[in-house]
Amino acid sequence: MKKITLILFALIGMSFFASAQDKGNVEFGFNVGLSGSTVSDDNNVADSRTGFNAGASAEYYFSRSWGIKAKVIYDRKGYDNGIITVSDNFGTYDYSTNYKLDYFTVPVMANWHFGRKKNWYLNFGPYAGFLVSAKDSRFDFDVKREFESTDFGFAYGIGVKIPVSQYLKIFIEYDGQEGFTNIFKDNYYNNTTNSRGAFNIGLNFML
Repeated sequence: MKKITLILFALIGMSFFASAQDKGNVEFGFNVGLSGSTVSDDNNVADSRTGFNAGASAEYYFSRSWGIKAKVIYDRKGYDNGIITVSDNFGTYDYSTNYKLDYFTVPVMANWHFGRKKNWYLNFGPYAGFLVSAKDSRFDFDVKREFESTDFGFAYGIGVKIPVSQYLKIFIEYDGQEGFTNIFKDNYYNNTTNSRGAFNIGLNFML
């Protein structure tokens, strides 16, 4: 019991000792998260699809309050209850299906640190997404040729860091993306865009 008490006091002490980063520091991070995604046009919003994301990040600090943060994220996006058209010798038929769209997403964001210990943060900035694969769930068809290979939009997030030591922090965040560009190649009448929100947990550390 005494050893456990000493360990707890040591962890608490390290948490108070850990402080916000100084100018010129670089902080790295890794995260995983549960996400919900959909697509929408001028008139409709598709049914959302549950997926996951995993990412790595690096942040350069300009001051205790501001930094620039870049991420590389493997994003499982898409939407449910879409329509796929299939033709055979007997005719053309529409079927209900779910669309699974996998991207590598690269946001570059300003990161504002706030709160008494600067442990809370709010970030925002543009992102570029690169389509890795696109399949439907009903027939497992590869439908990548129907989608644009790149996706651009706005990324944002809010989170909190929980210090474990001077060089290691656990973080919990909400991470959102709103697309600006049309994801379909042959969609001339409606601008259909991606949308994704995720709850993430991860580690930040300094080398």
